[in-house]
Order: sequence, then structure tokens, then C-alpha cells
Amino acid sequence: MTGHGAPVQQPIDCSDLRVAVVAASWHEQVMGGLLGGAERALDDYHVADRRIVRVPGAFELPVVASALAAQGYDAVVALGVVIRGGTPHFEYVCNAATDGLSRVALDHTTAIGFGVLTCEGDQQALDRAGLDGSKEDKGYEATAAALLTARTLKEIRSTAP
Repeated sequence: MTGHGAPVQQPIDCSDLRVAVVAASWHEQVMGGLLGGAERALDDYHVADRRIVRVPGAFELPVVASALAAQGYDAVVALGVVIRGGTPHFEYVCNAATDGLSRVALDHTTAIGFGVLTCEGDQQALDRAGLDGSKEDKGYEATAAALLTARTLKEIRSTAP
């Protein structure tokens, strides 16, 4: 969780992109930080056409991300947090969210920002949430990655034969 090796990216103009953010509701404080980071990135990259959608939990992210991708959004950012407990629930939800969001990206050829925190405990989630005192801002990072990928996809499509 050091961020070591992360690329240095400067915001670029993404004002022509339509972007949706789908965010889980569990762990309200962490989700507030992730959403705040996503909105800062959308502002920094000049995205005006944006939509925020809330879902109950991380398990529900892929189906709503798929619906948004089908509506023609250039990028969909998925935000959630899953904290390990004493049952296999953690693995099931993490695998379902990861596999589902990967499928959405490939099936729709849409940039998906993966902002699903998979943490061992509450403190690890808070450290990644982009809150005051957090070490990382995964909401911002996931959104920036989705925007850069959406820009690349748009360039590829514009030069296709």
C-alpha cells in the first residue's frame, strides 16, 4: 500500500467524455472518501457530463456498470469496499466484483475504473479512501485510470479503418 511505482499522471482534457460512477453504500465513511476522490478527478479532468449511481454493495457493481456501459458512457468507475471477515463471504464478493467488472469492460469495450477496495480491516480501508490523513486516494486513482483508458479507446476508434 505504498503507491511505490505508480505512474505520474497530469490531468488531461476529458471534457468530451460521458462518465458514470457507480458506488456501493456499505462503509459510509470510506465510500464518502472514494466518491470525493472520484469527483475531484472528474473536476481535474474537466468532465461535465457525469452521473453518480448508488447500489447496496460491491456485489451489485457489475450489473449496474454493465447497464451504464450499455447506455454509451465512455467510462464507468466502480467504487466499493469489502473488508475481510471470518467467513468466505470476502472471497465470493471480491471475486464476483472483479470478474464481473472485467467482463463489463471486455463485453462493452468500455473503460472501467476499478475502485473496489479489498481490505483486511477498517484501518486499511480508511488509509486508501482519500480522506484527511489517508495515505492513498483510490477513488481519484480509479477515476483517472478510467479517463485515460477512455481517451485511449476514443483515439483508437477515431483512427480505425
